[in-house]
Amino acid sequence: MSEITVAVNGALGRMGQTVQSAVGREPGMRLVGGADPRANEYDEDYERPAIHESLEVLFAFGKPDVVVDFSNASGGEYAMRTCIEHGVRCVSGSTGIAQETLSEIGTSASAAGVGVISASNFALGCVVLMHLAKVASSHFAYADIIESHHEQKVDAPSGTALSIAAAMLSGRSGDFTQTGTELELISGTRGGSSGGINIHSARMPGRVARHEVVFGAEGQTLTLIHDSTSRDSFMPGVMLAVRRVMELDGMMVGLGSVLGLDV
Repeated sequence: MSEITVAVNGALGRMGQTVQSAVGREPGMRLVGGADPRANEYDEDYERPAIHESLEVLFAFGKPDVVVDFSNASGGEYAMRTCIEHGVRCVSGSTGIAQETLSEIGTSASAAGVGVISASNFALGCVVLMHLAKVASSHFAYADIIESHHEQKVDAPSGTALSIAAAMLSGRSGDFTQTGTELELISGTRGGSSGGINIHSARMPGRVARHEVVFGAEGQTLTLIHDSTSRDSFMPGVMLAVRRVMELDGMMVGLGSVLGLDV
């Protein structure tokens, strides 16, 4: 296969900078630029190809094979739609995008014959956790998800927690059993709820990402935990997705299919 040229949307964010470094180390890939609304603020000595204020401006200088997007919900939607419009493949890790919006983008991608991958988490261990949680779900009546991230994360619960919950519910015929609390002394202590799963979110410095799934049954619990201790943990999955999206002519949601897992 010829060299894959890659640009990054959200290039000046923490994840965007991590992706740029990873692409620079990856055999058979070449970083060719990036886009970020803060492009006019970045240091001219920044040792990367040119960063432009939008994908449209970037594409005017030349289209990459793939855009990797790590921005936010609105930025991710913009990146996928703009890439499809310009015939450029896209891998997006932005979360918080409504399911109906993803479905609409998927229809556009298929009609245009442009490959798009949207995933809530690119850490390979976390994708395996989703698969195992789905397998376990039919054997337990009770379940909680506890997720914690760095203090600057804007959404709660995390997109990964919602993906884990969806995988768990798809592995069983109905909702989980959820017990009420007779006296909740602090409102919200029991967390949010999705299909009978209590979901709890923590935000604090020192964290990158942690997801914990606890299943409960009479006399036993089963706990699955995945920790990302650095943003580098997501890069092998991103590189796999960049290679896989080159073979797609529509949208793939989640990294499970890339790994051959049923999530």
